[in-house]
Amino acid sequence: MFLRQFGRLARLSAPALLAVSVAVSQESSSRPENPDLVNSRSGPTSAPPTDAPSAALRDLLASACEHDETNFVKYFTARNSESFERLAPAARTELMKRFVLLDGAGKAAASGSASGRPVVRCTTPDGAAELQIGGAEVRDNFALLPVDVRDVSDLPAGEPHHILFGMIRENSSWRVLSVGMLFLDLPSLEVEWDQAAIGSNEQGALAAIKSISAAVETYRTTYSRLPDSIAKLGPTAKPSADAAGLLDAELASGQHNGYTFRMVIVGANEIGAPAQYQLSATPSTYGRTGKLSFFRDEKGVLHAADHRGSFGQSLDPVVR
Repeated sequence: MFLRQFGRLARLSAPALLAVSVAVSQESSSRPENPDLVNSRSGPTSAPPTDAPSAALRDLLASACEHDETNFVKYFTARNSESFERLAPAARTELMKRFVLLDGAGKAAASGSASGRPVVRCTTPDGAAELQIGGAEVRDNFALLPVDVRDVSDLPAGEPHHILFGMIRENSSWRVLSVGMLFLDLPSLEVEWDQAAIGSNEQGALAAIKSISAAVETYRTTYSRLPDSIAKLGPTAKPSADAAGLLDAELASGQHNGYTFRMVIVGANEIGAPAQYQLSATPSTYGRTGKLSFFRDEKGVLHAADHRGSFGQSLDPVVR
């Protein structure tokens, strides 16, 4: 789905994106690129020189289209690159989505416009966008590049969104510095994103424990015993006691949406006491992916408390 308003990118975090005034005029998409950075062209589809800011921006947008984190982060400043690596996977994906204004991962194709401008076409199962990069205004180690983003899911193409990117030369390579005249400040954004995601992650962890518990009970009914681990509840083409096909692969791995899940069998003894089990869910990274630790006791009661990343217990407050 095409994100109709570029403002969604700017609203990643209003407090964390710092406004900046730059004494360089904004250009139109038809303005010639800085002559110092343009090689002679053999035709309208000639690629920009590899050291041009437009080449870096083209490759950044193509990587964003394909949700290619490894290449995407190459076009960030060192400070933003370090922060990007620390972001939760969902936050990294969300950032890439908003650079191309499309929801799903797609296939990028680079070409040139009739005037020789770099064009990136991003095609996803749900829609397509065309991003045309205009001529760069370069001042020393800083460059401004206008980008026209059009929804081309249907013809005729929609009206373009006009976005101005700021690029800075760092270690002889061009890196994205600002979007829409707002500084991209990931160290500040990552803190705010983490805090915004914690509540959702915690609710997801509670729901996941309930799903695991239901899968364990189904397994017990089917195979007349408890599974040795959560992994034995995972997907398979042919259900068995070793792969029951009751949970998806991610949840069966014990890692899901910023939480780590663990199952322990308790209560069985040699005189026939029935085996019971306990489930726990702890934040994979305390303070970033969650704060609450969840615990399902052997009676099926759910508890939650902040244990700073350690396991919960039956003395914790009961949750519904």
